[in-house]
Amino acid sequence: MEKWSLMTITVLLALTVRWAVSLGSYSGAGKPPMYGDYEAQRHWQEITYNLPIRQWYFNTSDNNLLYWGLDYPPLTAYHSFVCAYIAKLINPDWVALHTSRGYESQPHKLFMRTTVFVADLLVYIPAVILYCFSLKETSAKKKASTCALCILLYPGLILIDHGHFQYPLSLGLALWAVLCLCHDWDLLGSVAFCLALNYKQMELYHSLPFFCYLLGKCFKKGLKGKGLVLLAKLAGTVLLSFAACWLPFGSDVEQIMQVLRRLFPIDRGLFFPPKDKVANIWCSLSVLIKIKNVISPRTQLKLSFAVTFLSLLPACIKLTVQPSLRGFKFALVSCALSFFLFSFQVHEKSILLVSVPVCLVINEIPFMATWFLLVSTFSLLPLLLKDELLLPYAVTMPAFLAVCLASFSILEKTSAEDLQLKAFSLSLKGYVSWFKSFPRIVRSLFLLSLALMGVLSVLSAAVPPPQHLPDLFPVAVAVVSCLHFLLFLLYFNVVILWDSKNRGQKKIS
Repeated sequence: MEKWSLMTITVLLALTVRWAVSLGSYSGAGKPPMYGDYEAQRHWQEITYNLPIRQWYFNTSDNNLLYWGLDYPPLTAYHSFVCAYIAKLINPDWVALHTSRGYESQPHKLFMRTTVFVADLLVYIPAVILYCFSLKETSAKKKASTCALCILLYPGLILIDHGHFQYPLSLGLALWAVLCLCHDWDLLGSVAFCLALNYKQMELYHSLPFFCYLLGKCFKKGLKGKGLVLLAKLAGTVLLSFAACWLPFGSDVEQIMQVLRRLFPIDRGLFFPPKDKVANIWCSLSVLIKIKNVISPRTQLKLSFAVTFLSLLPACIKLTVQPSLRGFKFALVSCALSFFLFSFQVHEKSILLVSVPVCLVINEIPFMATWFLLVSTFSLLPLLLKDELLLPYAVTMPAFLAVCLASFSILEKTSAEDLQLKAFSLSLKGYVSWFKSFPRIVRSLFLLSLALMGVLSVLSAAVPPPQHLPDLFPVAVAVVSCLHFLLFLLYFNVVILWDSKNRGQKKIS
């Protein structure tokens, strides 16, 4: 009962923070002609409610794809339709075809914010709570509410979902999938992940760890016995899940192809939107080399695919050969980070696809997880400033750090063992003399990183850039964040490749 009381307080605090952030401005408020992501979500409700399904993804006189055309999978469209149905009952003007474009009113803002709040409350938050209670370690069980508090107060997700305006459904469904796999409910986990993938195609960032972990389980069980049966069941589950999601589009091949063209618009080039400064390798390199002027769009696609594939290959091979829940969770982080750093058409918000898996291992590596989650939120700073979310950013970042310091005493957990690097350090014994002072070095780098992020945050918010370098601060934020992420990618791959403990794992039989 005490644990549930603490968890209730944790959830109430998390909900209060979310609602407080949502009371501020929203993406694109009062900024025609496109207005912003808030208007995008409202416009999808307008389109899905007023037009037949066959027109949702096609350019017509009633559906101008250049004005926030649908570019997410069918489940997003179905969700928009449900929200639109409710909106129509409250006020038909909110989703009236054509005339509702750019609609702004306080009642409508309350409605839209409530839809995000409800999605968070019904899908994402329960998954976090149940995941924290399912942690195998005894110490983690005692700290279930503490772990949940840190995850639910992660600033990046709160600021994007409740400030910038996004729905947490794809990430919430992915969390449910992870939770199912933790309990060996592989078929349910497959359904949940298929739903996540059919809500947002960016869930492809997580697809290879799911595939490799389940395939590895099949290999372990034997492909001439139970493993073959499991593989057949998984394949059938995936096919049925996709068929159910795509059923309204399945009667027409051109419909399916048009949806796919909207989901993967490769002709837009490597950078989209082109003006955004994303903390990945391509944006950072473009400071020195104008990649889009040197390499053709098709070559850019091939290059990004090759580099992404090579960067995530080691973790995927290790997970397939030695499937474990611990390895699976770390592979989710590593593979998602590889996609973010090297893949095609990355948006700055995509860092959340890395951050949520990092939240899942915060109980195992609290120091590195906290550090990563702070940097990931910092990388969103240019977008947050554009959305007038400086105050929520300035409040939630220090609050999150304080909660992690109090909950996990992170500055005291910087030894090689605490960082899951003991096996790696033993392999270097006698070759690297400075490993003895490793904890002190790591703490110093962390404090230096905090100071650098603080200085750049203040400069970005308070100091006008030079006229001849208008993007100086966004580029600086992107490059600094990218350097952090490259080091984190190296770190997570080292943890995965040198891990032989598989602590708290059930035997796969």
